[in-house]
Amino acid sequence: MTSFALSIVIPVYNGARSVGDLVNALANLEVPGGHEIVLVNDNSPDDSLNVCRELIRRTSKPVTLVDLARNYGEHNAVMAGLRQARGSHVITMDDDLQNPPGEVLRLLRHAQQTGADVVYAKPIEKQHAGWRNLGSRFANRVADYVLDKPRGLYLSSFRCISAFAVGQVTAYDGPFPYVDGLLLQVTQRIESLEVEHLAREHGRSNYNLRRLVRLWLSMFVNFSVMPLRLATFAGFALSFLGVIGAAWAAVDAIFFEETPPGWASLTVAVMLLSGVQLLILGLIGEYLGRLYLTVNRKPQAVVREVARNEAAERAARPGIVRSV
Repeated sequence: MTSFALSIVIPVYNGARSVGDLVNALANLEVPGGHEIVLVNDNSPDDSLNVCRELIRRTSKPVTLVDLARNYGEHNAVMAGLRQARGSHVITMDDDLQNPPGEVLRLLRHAQQTGADVVYAKPIEKQHAGWRNLGSRFANRVADYVLDKPRGLYLSSFRCISAFAVGQVTAYDGPFPYVDGLLLQVTQRIESLEVEHLAREHGRSNYNLRRLVRLWLSMFVNFSVMPLRLATFAGFALSFLGVIGAAWAAVDAIFFEETPPGWASLTVAVMLLSGVQLLILGLIGEYLGRLYLTVNRKPQAVVREVARNEAAERAARPGIVRSV
């Protein structure tokens, strides 16, 4: 059973200047069956928490604030918000106003009409820096193989998810969630819809190179053993090349009686093999480290407080909407 037709989950980090305008615009949407807004403060260092508390007090639509005890990252914050969502569908979106609030209704209608468990928003033209767009294309291409993602599907943080898929995804309690990987594991009813993407009005992206690499590792390591298989194939390939090299050296020594100087080639070979070995050891270490942290119950997130504007909920809730 769900209480609203739609829940909108917004992770908030350094969003004090933008989240107010976003919530005001979302509160003015007319959603048949009613909607709620779930704000997740990911221990933002700016004044986001106070701004969110003020939004609870003055917003006429139901608003829930989830305050996390420390910064856990976007996907962990989204998971915390999904657990508080009570809609038949849930839309996740960033707090930076780059996704127009009006596109929310288009995503919801598309999900309702097609019966899809997930509808990803595909920007007609992305308004990000060039290096960020290049990184996104690379990550999506890798996801084609690692996550068994349908070719051409663009993974986006602006997505509409059915209550069924939300229930399956939130059952995962590991410390390294990757929402898109979890969704691809639980359903194949996935659609895509082209939407407008706006330039950022305030500040800059919270994703730097280090955070993007961490996110990419969560996708690459947490939801597939493909990296280990690639390491195995690399070992076989290098072993095969080593056999060929040994055979060539033996033939050369027997028939041509020449001993090549070989210092440069030997050094290159040693460096190549050592580099590959260290890479494979690092990959195995990454798997073991994540397993160790999971076994030791590293928290996915710690919720300090959940607050709701109960008066607005009683006034706005149209009744009970059954999830499909």
